[in-house]
Amino acid sequence: MTPRRSGCPVSIGLEIFGDKWSLLIIRDLMVRGYRTFKQFQQSGEHIATNILSDRLERLTGAGIIQAEADESDQRRINYRLTEKGIDLAPVLLELLIWGATHENTAAPCNLVKTMAKNRDEILTEVRRRWRARDATPLLPDFKNKKGATN
Repeated sequence: MTPRRSGCPVSIGLEIFGDKWSLLIIRDLMVRGYRTFKQFQQSGEHIATNILSDRLERLTGAGIIQAEADESDQRRINYRLTEKGIDLAPVLLELLIWGATHENTAAPCNLVKTMAKNRDEILTEVRRRWRARDATPLLPDFKNKKGATN
């Protein structure tokens, strides 16, 4: 186990998943239904393959995600959130609502307002889809002003 900078729970959490790439991978697993390296790579965030490989390895090592062989092609790896990973759903939901409320984003205002009013229902649905291994996207891809997907 790596020595911690402090015993503060916030500091420890940030050491594990506090960089933007890790959070975006968790987002893509949780609400976009992504499962493969290729899907993460093509998500529109322009993550370099070496960084993606590193973050997937770190998140796996931390017990946030797990790698599984694809049922139809054992050579292909699918990633999935663990129980520890799905427990980050409230954090990501609040980050989404906060970002859309306080910054200029591509998220539709009515969608954000609905999510803010229905937090418990959204979180219940995220967990239901996780248990059922349902990869149906919960949220649409948001297009930025230049037309790129985020």
